Amino acid sequence: MNKLRYDVIVIGAGIIGNCIAYELARSGRRSLVVDKLGGSGFGTTAASCAIIRLHYSTPQGVALAREGYYYWLDWKRYLKTPDPTGMASYKNTGNLIFKTEVNRNLENVKAALDEMGIGYLDLEPETIDAFLPDPDLRAYHPQKTLDDPAFGTPTRDRIAGAIYVPESGYVSDPKQSAHNVEVAARAAGADYRFNAEVVAILKRNGRVDGVRLAGGMEIGAPVVVNVSGPHSHQINQMAGVETRMKIKTRALRVEVAHVESPEGVDWERNGVMMSDSDTGVYSRPELGNHWLIGSEEPACDSLEYVDPDNYNPNFTDQARVQVLRAGIRIPGLPVPNQLRGMVSLYDLSDDWYPIYDKSDLPGFYMAVGTSGNQYKNAPVAGAFMAELIDYCEKGGDHDRHPLQYRMKYLKRSLDIGFFSRNREINRASSFSVIG
Repeated sequence: MNKLRYDVIVIGAGIIGNCIAYELARSGRRSLVVDKLGGSGFGTTAASCAIIRLHYSTPQGVALAREGYYYWLDWKRYLKTPDPTGMASYKNTGNLIFKTEVNRNLENVKAALDEMGIGYLDLEPETIDAFLPDPDLRAYHPQKTLDDPAFGTPTRDRIAGAIYVPESGYVSDPKQSAHNVEVAARAAGADYRFNAEVVAILKRNGRVDGVRLAGGMEIGAPVVVNVSGPHSHQINQMAGVETRMKIKTRALRVEVAHVESPEGVDWERNGVMMSDSDTGVYSRPELGNHWLIGSEEPACDSLEYVDPDNYNPNFTDQARVQVLRAGIRIPGLPVPNQLRGMVSLYDLSDDWYPIYDKSDLPGFYMAVGTSGNQYKNAPVAGAFMAELIDYCEKGGDHDRHPLQYRMKYLKRSLDIGFFSRNREINRASSFSVIG
């Protein structure tokens, strides 16, 4: 019996996988999305902080984020099909980014923002308290672990300053945003299979030929796209392509805490996002007048790489130390006895920049290493991945002559070869969630 066949199979129904499927379906390809979980965005997308920010350490990172920003502003028009269960929405807060030795006092970031024409305020320390509730503006870098007697002890009287980027914010419900894209993708002709775990990548005549699911069902396609988040390295191993990649991916366990706002502070309404590598954390306002607090991976902290199917889902001291570090900057921030928030995974590349690329197996493509800082770029990634697939399937040699993607909003070209699996380690990276 002939197996079910599609033009393309996308593995992973997170925000990026769904955006790729949407663009492929719009281009006329008969597309299928498969996911081992029960619905769109049920994996790490649901745990995303859904931050939409423009600052990166490279012009390419800033350009991609700037292009993606406009998709979120234009979310309903981009998707064309309303979701009857509700549409996710973008909330603008602005972003306060502290200058430190870690980020070279933001010189590279400012240069990249300047190149894209993105406005920002360059702040002296004494002007920062206009954005924060009674902040402590002393410097604490380098960060310490909680058991270090010097934890919380200032290292200088004043931080170096900060920049404020007004065009930044977050998406209200990242899981719902993935469902929004699923609705639009289905309307464009895509199919979905949930609770469908891929256990093998099929091959025929030297190229990909589909997938085998747990239970034995085989589904054929001449194109397969790996967008499986923290399981991306496993799927690449199934395809036999990982050993031939210079840049690889693996799953990193992360914790994000939600804490109440200081008394008398309406942070949900008036708060800003904050990237504070001096104290080693980032934060943003959260529903219910809370602060969401994550780590910027200071050098003193160990990184916990895990099996994505077998890791500790409970809070450890890591979440508590993140709250305490945030409390160094905001002394009125309460530290609860019982922490709330989430424990999840990043799909992490060797240099914390994503891989958007073909592979050495014809027909097998990757949008991986994306966790932590690529949620914001999902719509534009969907657009250029669909174009990359078309380019390569028509005979384009992306390794030797990388796709130059013409961005819809910025009207300039983006070299997709920058995100190659075979690039050298990007030494301009922060090697943290900042990218």
